[in-house]
Parts: sequence; structure tokens; C-alpha cells
Amino acid sequence: MSEINVIGAGLAGCEAAYQASKLGVKVRLYEMKPQKYTPAHKSPKFAELVCSNSLRAAQVTNAIGLLKQELRMLGSLIMEAADESRVEAGGALAVDRELFSSYITDKIRGDENIEITEGEVTEIPDGITVIATGPLTSDALSAKIAELTGQRQLHFFDAAAPIISADSIDMDVCFYQSRYDKGEAAYINCPMDKEQYLAFYNALIGAQRAELHGFEKDPKVFEGCMPVEVMARRGEDTLRYGPMKPVGLTDPRTGGEPYAAVQLRAENKERTMFNIVGFQTNLTFPEQRRVFGLIPGLQRAEFLRYGVMHRNTYLNSPGFLGADYGVISHPGLYFAGQMTGVEGYIESTGSGFVAGVNAARRATGKEPFIFPDTTELGAMAKYVSGAETKDFQPMNANFGIIAPIKEKVRGGKRKRYEYLAERAIKEIEKLRIKN
Repeated sequence: MSEINVIGAGLAGCEAAYQASKLGVKVRLYEMKPQKYTPAHKSPKFAELVCSNSLRAAQVTNAIGLLKQELRMLGSLIMEAADESRVEAGGALAVDRELFSSYITDKIRGDENIEITEGEVTEIPDGITVIATGPLTSDALSAKIAELTGQRQLHFFDAAAPIISADSIDMDVCFYQSRYDKGEAAYINCPMDKEQYLAFYNALIGAQRAELHGFEKDPKVFEGCMPVEVMARRGEDTLRYGPMKPVGLTDPRTGGEPYAAVQLRAENKERTMFNIVGFQTNLTFPEQRRVFGLIPGLQRAEFLRYGVMHRNTYLNSPGFLGADYGVISHPGLYFAGQMTGVEGYIESTGSGFVAGVNAARRATGKEPFIFPDTTELGAMAKYVSGAETKDFQPMNANFGIIAPIKEKVRGGKRKRYEYLAERAIKEIEKLRIKN
């Protein structure tokens, strides 16, 4: 039987290993946990979600929702696990992170084509290999990747939001509602009047941030996961038009729209844990207790996990990787996950899917399988491999990178997105990925 190596059992690595196995290829999956952990990882299970438990929008008229549907249609393990462990989150797909990781771990460990080797990988192994070690790749392997890539390796900083105990939330102040009553009332909302908002805002912009040991004093921060205190410094109303926008919410105590609102989203099916939506942060732990305690309803909040900030490493991929996520100068070596310049859980999964399929095809002597850029999977691969920019930055799935519509579509942006989604789904229906 043909063989490949996959390094890293995160979302991208597990998806790559699973897809290669489905194509009849033997997989040697390397994972350094539980022998060694990164600063962001805590669980010995595979596909650990270290930031939010939200996989973002569910509707196919949103680019990330379309990407999810493409992956579902193609038999993605990660999407199978997400649907099995789903928790209510209005128009988003959120998961119970423990159930999610357990499902994937059991599937991978139970796959007879996948052999798991625990321990840190310090050298790139011989043979066809997918490197899916994530944005916190160990120093030893990072050094080997740096030798391979020369000066192409870059980095930026990422942040996670705090998680609080449900029974410490004051429900005399807070209320359940999804914006515009869309779907189940899945979010707990903490309403603020103007005075409360300004008090919170001023405390936030003056709060003490944690020191970033060994990193730059002025790090690059990815826009899609920006610390709330950094966002706040852009202007007094920035948060009110961002994570604290009150639009579509009605405070039952007043019958009107609050001046600002903080939303909390369930972390597990039992709804015993909630994260503070959009509140990624690098504040010190005491400052998180003090400042976030100013949010109405969270005065006595019990923090189950504080927000943290850590370094994410990614490649300057255009011209280095192909649209199959393979290294152009080293045939048989592939990268997958956030290291490639895709940003987000599902985007990482998508890159793992494409890399795993193509590694398996190379192992059996087949030509690369390049996804059409009329699909979100193909559009992401095209962006990563061929973005024409001097300052390559990580990118979430979006309709701006997908192949444009040639004919005119009437009805505005929503109709255009519907058309793009329908076109992509038709393309996916036609695909037959076989070895």
C-alpha cells in the first residue's frame, strides 16, 4: 500500500490524514501531544479548538458557510464532527469543543489506515509529507522549515477570548436573544447604556496588557482576531460598530435597543460555559477581571479561562506553494493549515482536505487535483499560491477571492452571493475525487 506522512493532528492534519486514508493510502500521523504542548494547547485530544468554539456563519450566502457546505458534500471529517457536536448559536455553527475533539480523535484512532506516532518531530521525514503543525510549530521543526523556505517565513500574533461560568452571569440584567430573533435565542446579551459603555471603554483603553516574552515590541496583529483593547484604541465608537453593536437586540427591561451590548455564546451543549464574543484579549489576568467586570451582568463573573495572546507563524506562500498546497521546489512536500496563509478553523480544514487528497494522489502516481476557483476551496488555494501582493497576509474565506461572475446579476449583493454559492455547489456536485 502507498504511504504518506502527516505531521500534526490539528484540524488540517486530521482532515489530510482522513482524506488520504479514504483514498486507500497508508498514513503515518505524527503528533507531539501529550508528550509536549504549545503555549495555547491544553488537551491531549486531536483537533483541539484553542480560540473560539464558533465555526462562524452557517448560511451558504456567506463565504465561510459555503466552504462548510463544500466540505460536507465532499465527506469532510471535520464537518461531520462539527454537525455531530453542534450547539445553538443563532445563524452561526458553534460546537461543544470537547465532543468535537473526541469525535475526531476516535475516528482517527479507529482508522486502520492511520498509524499514530506520538512525540515531537524535529526533522522533515523522507517521503511524501504534509506539514500541518499549525501556527505554533515547535522551535526545532520551525528551524527546519526556515531552512527550507529561506526568508519566506513570517509571523503575526493571534488572541483568544475569555470563557466564563454560566452560573456566575447575572440574568436579572442579561437576556437571551439572537439578533433580529434569528433562530433560537442562543446568545446571552449584556446591555449597556451610554454611561456604562463609556466607563467600560475608558477602563479598557487604559488597562495593562500582558508582556509578550521573546517577541517583537510592536507585533503584527491579524485583523480577524484582533485584541479588543487594540480595536478600542481606534476610536470611541469602534466597538459599538464591531463586537458590541446593539443592532437587532431589544433589552426587555426597557423595550428598546441598548446603546451597546456584549454577547456571550455557549461553549458546550449543557450551556455551563460561555465565551465573550469578539473579546480576544492580551490584558493581564487581573485586568481582565477588573475591566470585564464592568460589563453589566458580569460583575461577579467566574473566569474558567482567561483570554491569551500568542504568536502565529505562517509562510509567504505565493510562488512557494502551488494550488495543491505542494512546495513547488520540493515535489512531494505539502503544507496545510494556518501556516499556509489561510485563516480560521474551516479554512485550515479546507487546506488540509486539498493537501491530503493531493499527497495521496502523488503517492499513487496520479496528477494533482486542482479545485476550480469558482469554489471557495479552489479560491483559497489560488489566493495562497498566487496572491499578487508585496505584503501577503492571512486570509479568511470570502467572496472577493472567488472567480467573478461574467454575466450581470440583478438584485444587489445578496443575489450575487446566492449566485456564487449556487455556482460553487454545482461545481462540487460534479467533482469525482478518486485514486
